[in-house]
Amino acid sequence: MKLRLLPDTLFGRLVLILVAGMFGGQLLTSTIWFETHDNRTLEIPARLLASRLADTVRLLQASPDAAARAAIIRQLSDARYRLRVIDAPVPEPAHTVAQQAIEDVLAGVLAHRLNEAVELRLIDAELTDDAGQHRGIFSLFESRTPSGEFHVQLQTSGTWLDVVAHEGQAGMASEPRSLAIDYLLRIYVIRFAAALLLALIAVRVAVQPLRRLAVAAEALGRNVYRPSLDLAGPREVRVAAQSFNAMQQQLIRAIEERTRLFASISHDLRSPLTRLRLRAQMLPDEVSRERLSRDLDEMDAMVRATLDFAQGVEITEPRRQMDIDSMLRGLCDDIAETGVRVALDGRAGAPVSGYPRNLKRCLQNLLDNAIRHGGGASVHMNDDGDAVRITISDDGPGIEGEGMLERVFEPYFRVGPGRTSGSGLGLTIARSIAMAHGGTLVLVNRPSRGLDAVLRLPRDPWG
Repeated sequence: MKLRLLPDTLFGRLVLILVAGMFGGQLLTSTIWFETHDNRTLEIPARLLASRLADTVRLLQASPDAAARAAIIRQLSDARYRLRVIDAPVPEPAHTVAQQAIEDVLAGVLAHRLNEAVELRLIDAELTDDAGQHRGIFSLFESRTPSGEFHVQLQTSGTWLDVVAHEGQAGMASEPRSLAIDYLLRIYVIRFAAALLLALIAVRVAVQPLRRLAVAAEALGRNVYRPSLDLAGPREVRVAAQSFNAMQQQLIRAIEERTRLFASISHDLRSPLTRLRLRAQMLPDEVSRERLSRDLDEMDAMVRATLDFAQGVEITEPRRQMDIDSMLRGLCDDIAETGVRVALDGRAGAPVSGYPRNLKRCLQNLLDNAIRHGGGASVHMNDDGDAVRITISDDGPGIEGEGMLERVFEPYFRVGPGRTSGSGLGLTIARSIAMAHGGTLVLVNRPSRGLDAVLRLPRDPWG
């Protein structure tokens, strides 16, 4: 089985492209969330460090000499707050957005606490997990109290201090699992669901004109005289609809030209056929005369049948609501006048949209076929609301072979001895008319004897 990487429909592919694009963009921009959270988590330790640095600077500024300042530095230094005097600061490295924000926090708090600006350089600032390891952004998800590790250099009383400090969250703790769930839920699940819903709605609206065009193209195969497409929607869709309407008009003109051609051929052939028939009557040999007359009759029947077929499937009337009950009752009454009784039961619950003249021709052909091969016919009508189902049954010999049940719809095809009369176009015309109504026509052999012709007419053929 071949693996399908893309959906089979344009709708599915557009949705996939939009959602994948939005999701990929979200993955690329999710670093903003990490930096924001990183900055916010480092902010409390940075403010604590800034307050501690301000106290240190204030003590050093109040010391009378270098020896006193050195003593203060030794007393203040511990494992989490290491101070040392340096000759000159190192060049300040390039900062990330989060590190620059931390430097601004440190400088701002110092200036506020000391009432003066202090020259300060942030060398490094990053999060550590509960074990004191540098885990980067993973510290946000693996630690309840991630700490900040800072390396700062600042100038006070003409002396440069190098400070390496660790500060915590001032007693505040977080749940890494809750943080991860919050991140995945808010950043991905909710946004992904929103993007998917938006893509489904937007793409559905965008491809709706194409869907209408596809439905119209399918309906055109059943009825070339269907209403033209509305020129609505985006410019590309309007151009496609305009081209589709132009093609439909070309097909209609081609069909009309074909019908006129058949009519002309039929008219032109009748004169030479009539002359040949007259000359055949003048032949002295009776056997030859009869053979030629039969051939001429067959040719004339084929010409009439071909013209009849062209006229039978051509739709020249507007679509309108039809009373199927009255139409079938009238056909059965007409047949009864010829001495053949046709049983009729069931009824349609409401009128059906279609072409009355053509549908009447379809039903007439099916009734004639049943009477010709079964000596009579019975009609049963059933309406399920969505479609009207008309079953015309006969008691004839039926049709042997499942393949033959389809072949009899081919033009001029006739089966064995039981069903040899006629031109072989009646069922072809009937099925063509059924398709023009958006319906179906099938033949089914009954278990005991006879044949059922089942005609289904939907109420909404183009829906």
